Amino acid sequence: MTTLEILLAAKSAKRALATADTETKNRALCRMADALIEDSAAILSENAADLEQARGSITEVMLDRLRLTKPRIEGMAAGIRDVAKLPDPVGKVLRTVRRPNGLTIERVSVPMGVIAMIYESRPNVTSDAAALALKAGSCCVLRCGKEAHRSALAIVNAMQRGLEQAGLPKQAVQLVEDTSRASANELMTARGFVDLLIPRGGAGLIRACVDNATVPVLETGTGICHIYVDKDADLEKAINILENAKCSRPSVCNAAEVCLVHREIAKVFLPMVYDRLVRSRAECPVELRLDENCAAIIPGMPAGTQDFDTEFLDYILAIRSVDSADEAISHIAAHSTGHSEAIITENAKTAETFVQAVDSAAVYVNASTRFTDGGEFGLGCEMGISTQKLHARGPMGLEELTTYHYVIHGDGQTR
Repeated sequence: MTTLEILLAAKSAKRALATADTETKNRALCRMADALIEDSAAILSENAADLEQARGSITEVMLDRLRLTKPRIEGMAAGIRDVAKLPDPVGKVLRTVRRPNGLTIERVSVPMGVIAMIYESRPNVTSDAAALALKAGSCCVLRCGKEAHRSALAIVNAMQRGLEQAGLPKQAVQLVEDTSRASANELMTARGFVDLLIPRGGAGLIRACVDNATVPVLETGTGICHIYVDKDADLEKAINILENAKCSRPSVCNAAEVCLVHREIAKVFLPMVYDRLVRSRAECPVELRLDENCAAIIPGMPAGTQDFDTEFLDYILAIRSVDSADEAISHIAAHSTGHSEAIITENAKTAETFVQAVDSAAVYVNASTRFTDGGEFGLGCEMGISTQKLHARGPMGLEELTTYHYVIHGDGQTR
């Protein structure tokens, strides 16, 4: 099918999704989850073909992001079932006003309609997006990167079978067949077909959508995430948090890319960083890119002019020393993408100042930035992390995928 044919099919399925009751949507979600498990072998086979084709053209870290395993598919299915357990966001009365003339005015949550997503090489995004859109009463049109297309198609085929078993149209979840730039441009300019476009990927993809789309765009952000280790930090706590934020999965947007260290504790803490992130990780050491002060304390590469403005998505960490929490806050203001930042400190006043002054979607005190995730925030799963301020910010779950309209009840009133 052409992209236009897919959009036409999605538009025709809008009403069925918008009017589906909670029980029907939940039944469909559970059938979709079951179908993923049933089709695990086929999905893994297609994923193996994607991995083979991508090998050599993307990094090992990105290959891991593309890779599916049986436990990862089980996790995808569990995420769909978690969405089924969440309250239905559609039809909620958000506000009621009774006017002196007798009119009752209600603000009621309603589906977006058709949600399109352009994303790169993360197959699990396919099931997360489909599940959230469905529970929010919307159709979902997915356009993934070419590296993940076979995997995504196998996932969509399974979910479509689950939809039909529950009595909903399979056109509620579709994958664009064309992986060229032309199909992305079609979605960006599909006025009258796409009610909301969500780009999820690197800075280039997101900027292209924001700059060129003529449909509404909910901007997700790249993650230049910071860990600031304050002079009053518990250093053992700090090194554990930093290791998790950088190394648990460096290819994701909530991984730490920059560590700021207060100068008073740098001579003690930086050797701990070198030991934990470099010396103790013989198979996959972190490459440290250090400012001049830090380079005088531990080995590493000199930090370049762009290293504090780069989302590495790899085992690379830029480190800078600062003289105060205020200097750390100023650095974050100048270099952050507004995603997630953390302060490690035992000083409650410093922590409060940091939380109030740092203008990011998620601000942590003594915890890893890796928690910026829909599942970890209790949203089931997520459509992405919004770094804008209008409509949605941070992990986007069900409520962020609805809009509202006004319902006015009268008894013959005229104006």
